[in-house]
Amino acid sequence: MDAINKNHNQPLSEVFGFPIENQSGRAIRYRGNKLCPYNNCVSNCTKNSIELPLGVCSLQHKNQSIIICPIRFREDWKIMSDAASFIFNEKTAWTHVGEITLKDKSGKTAGNIDYVLVSYDGKGRVLDFGSLEVQAVYISGNLTGPFNAYMENPTPDFSWTQALKYPKPDYLSSSRKRLIPQIIAKGSILKQWNKKQAIALQTSFYETLPPLPEVSKSEADFAFFLYGLSPCQNEMRLELTLQQVIYTQFAVALEQIAKFEAGSLKDFTSFLQKKLDAKRIHEYNPTDNFENIIPK
Repeated sequence: MDAINKNHNQPLSEVFGFPIENQSGRAIRYRGNKLCPYNNCVSNCTKNSIELPLGVCSLQHKNQSIIICPIRFREDWKIMSDAASFIFNEKTAWTHVGEITLKDKSGKTAGNIDYVLVSYDGKGRVLDFGSLEVQAVYISGNLTGPFNAYMENPTPDFSWTQALKYPKPDYLSSSRKRLIPQIIAKGSILKQWNKKQAIALQTSFYETLPPLPEVSKSEADFAFFLYGLSPCQNEMRLELTLQQVIYTQFAVALEQIAKFEAGSLKDFTSFLQKKLDAKRIHEYNPTDNFENIIPK
């Protein structure tokens, strides 16, 4: 249980970095100026729009705060130091660069790597590198409605009871439209280069994926860093907390995650039979009357 919100009649957990119950001067200043406290590329929130950002960091769902903005994972750069501890040896000098385009042998882009962690020597020359991908959760439903309503009157007892298109996490789209494609495209290239790969995501998201066989850290070339949002009651805020690391191997992770669970073979065969029957009836007993359209 990681939600700090006591009001469960609305979907917002964090807005511009703070739970909606937080009415401190700092929280009010961040909301009023649309600021981002999580190391965005600029001081302001830019989610969806620069002029009118949708400043929801995390969604309240089933008494949990679900991260829906990838920038939220940048708190104190914990994800970087956590990933570096897997990719590099201790005392390695490293830094990170973001949004690096990865190309295949033909020069066609395989997408952008969220972060490349780079180790370097005393002269600043690249020694090694590894990747870190960050996956927030997509949502279904309408988040703009409750967000705009809250911003018009940002009170701790804000409620939103409209059932139509109520926003909620969409884990299936998050994995099939984002996580799986990035593992297949970018991951396969990095694997051929024998580079370690890390993925940061929330524990609740990982739990919707097929279970992966785990190996020791020394045997792993692929790792999932699982985070949650833990309440800091004295400060009335949520803190990004590493909850677990799943060490595994790329080939195993790809096989399990990219594997779609088969439906009923009987149902599919029955559907094919209906299609085949309809095709045969049309071919051998045509019902169309061509008499009036064929010239005599």
